[in-house]
Parts: sequence; C-alpha cells; structure tokens
Amino acid sequence: MSERAAPFYCPYCGDEDLRPNETGHGAWECASCNRAFQLKFLGLLTRGVQRNDVGEDRI
Repeated sequence: MSERAAPFYCPYCGDEDLRPNETGHGAWECASCNRAFQLKFLGLLTRGVQRNDVGEDRI
C-alpha cells in the first residue's frame, strides 16, 4: 500500500479541517485548533484471528 491514509478528524478538537504538514510523511495540521500531529503505522498484532466454540471468527 503506497497511498497516504488521511485522518477524518483532528484527535484534539474533532474538527475536519485538516491539511498535510510539510514536516514529512504522516504529519497533519488542524486549521481549527492550530495543532500539528503525526500518524504512524506500528505494525500488525500477532494474535490474528481466533475461533470461538461456536465456529465464529473473532479478531
């Protein structure tokens, strides 16, 4: 996956007026509360999919 994932709202004020920040990949700025933040993908969890007793899949 090479496309940039965009956040839907600011994690601080909840506003949707977000723009990419020039500091680098995953950096965003909120025009409403004047904060800058960075998103980062850490990796996949090792637990994966588990089956319960009824045969349904759980994540």
